[in-house]
Amino acid sequence: MNRFEPTFPAGTEAKLHYGDGDFEIVRNGNFVRCAVTDKIIPLDELRYWSVDLQEAYATADIGFKRYSELRSDKN
Repeated sequence: MNRFEPTFPAGTEAKLHYGDGDFEIVRNGNFVRCAVTDKIIPLDELRYWSVDLQEAYATADIGFKRYSELRSDKN
């Protein structure tokens, strides 16, 4: 994104099924939201998600933090 692009991308939120190393589009759209920050993630920039929780993350750090929190809750 650059400073001339809108904060929210044009289009609709997609619904995905997250698999190991890939995802399947269940409902067409241009973006998903980070499960932790609610940040919009364009589909072409989506790199991090949880197969078990079926949720997307904006960055690897956010995904790892979520994983660590859930793991510590089980102990």
